Amino acid sequence: MKPVVGLLVLLLIAACSSLPAPPPQATISTPAAELPMSASFHESQAITPVPQTIIDAADAEYALLINVYERLAPSVVNIEVAVEIQGTLDLARGSGFVYDREGHIITNAHVANAASDVRVTFSDGYVTSARVIGVDLFSDLAVLKVDVEGERLQPVTFAAYEDIRVGQRAIAIGNPFGLASSMTVGIVSGLGRQLPSAEMIDAENVARGFQNPSIIQVDTDINPGNSGGPLLNSHGEVIGVNTAIRTESGVFEGVGFAVPVNTVLRVVPELIANGQVNYAWLGISSVAVEDGGGVAALSEPLRLPVTRGVLIDGISENSPAAKAGLQGGSQMREIRETQVCAGGDIIVAINNVYIANMDELTSYLVVNTKPGDTVTLLVVRGDQTFEVPVTLESRPAQGSSLLRCER
Repeated sequence: MKPVVGLLVLLLIAACSSLPAPPPQATISTPAAELPMSASFHESQAITPVPQTIIDAADAEYALLINVYERLAPSVVNIEVAVEIQGTLDLARGSGFVYDREGHIITNAHVANAASDVRVTFSDGYVTSARVIGVDLFSDLAVLKVDVEGERLQPVTFAAYEDIRVGQRAIAIGNPFGLASSMTVGIVSGLGRQLPSAEMIDAENVARGFQNPSIIQVDTDINPGNSGGPLLNSHGEVIGVNTAIRTESGVFEGVGFAVPVNTVLRVVPELIANGQVNYAWLGISSVAVEDGGGVAALSEPLRLPVTRGVLIDGISENSPAAKAGLQGGSQMREIRETQVCAGGDIIVAINNVYIANMDELTSYLVVNTKPGDTVTLLVVRGDQTFEVPVTLESRPAQGSSLLRCER
C-alpha cells in the first residue's frame, strides 16, 4: 500500500504546484461579480414541481386509504362497558361495527362479557345505550343491539375468506386508547393461527383445549381499544375482527390477531338467533404444528405414509371419535426434543375436503358443521386407508379425559 499512498500524495502535490505563484504583493482588482463561476452555479435554474401525473401515481395508495376510511368510519363505533368486579364497577373500552340495519353490532366477547352496562358512541359523536344479545367465548365474538334511526346504521360488507392472502393490505379502524375512529395500515403476515380464546377470557369456567381456528395474523398496529373493530381489505370489506396481540409490554409489538370472516359469518347469525353458539365436537387431540407435531414435520422421523393430515394422539372418552372407533397414539416418542404420542390414526380428509393440519380440521368443523351432523373422515391407519362415518355431538361444558400415551 505504501507505493499507492505515495503516488496519491505525489499527484496531489503536483496538482497544487502546477499553478503559477502570484507575484509578490499582487492584488486582485477584478470585481467579484465578474469572476468565472462553475457551471453548477452559472447555469442553475428554478426547481419546478413534478408533473401532476407523477404526484397522482405516488398518492394513489393514500387516495385508496382515504376512500376506505371515509366510507367505513361511520360503520365503526366506540364501546364503553361497565363490569362489576367484587362489588366495584370497572370501566373498559373497545370497538365494534354495524352488522345490519336492525341495529346489531359485532364486537369481541372479551369486551362485552359480563357487562352490566354498555354504551355505544358513533363516529359523529352520537351516544346510545346497547344491550348484549349474545356472547361466544370460543370465537371471542359478541353481538350488541342498539335502537337508533336506520339512516345512522351503515352495515359493513364481508370479504370471502378464501380470497385472503399473506401479503395483502390489512386496514384496522377502531378506538385505540380511546382515540375514536383511528386507522392503521399493514399487511396480513400469517394465516392459520390458533388461539385458546375461551381460556384467555375465562379459564376457570370453560372447557379447556378448544382452539379458535384460522386466525389471521397482521402487522397492522392494534392496541388496547382496537378490540372488536374491523380488519379490512383494500375494497373496504371486512376480513376479520381484531382480537389480540402478542406482546410482553402490553402494547403492540408487531404481531396482531383477528378472528377470520368465515368464523364471524358462522357465529354471528346464531348469536342473534339463539344468544349462544352450539359447536360440533369430534373429541380428538393432536400435538400442535407450532410444537413440531404436524404430520409434515413428523412424516420422516415416524415414517408416516402421508405428509399432510392430523395425527391423533388422544381420544376423549365417550366422544364421537371414540364411538366411531378412531384410535389415538399408543407409544411415546421423542422427536426433536418434543414428546409425541405416536401410532394413532391420521385424518387426511373430512367430507372429501383434504386437510393439512389440525387448524384446517377445526376450522371445517366450526364453519361447516353442527351437532347431530354425520361427517365422513378419510383415515390412514398403518398401511390401510378407509372411510369412517362419525356423528358429531355438542361440545361438553367441561373437558373430558383423554385416552392417550402417558406423557
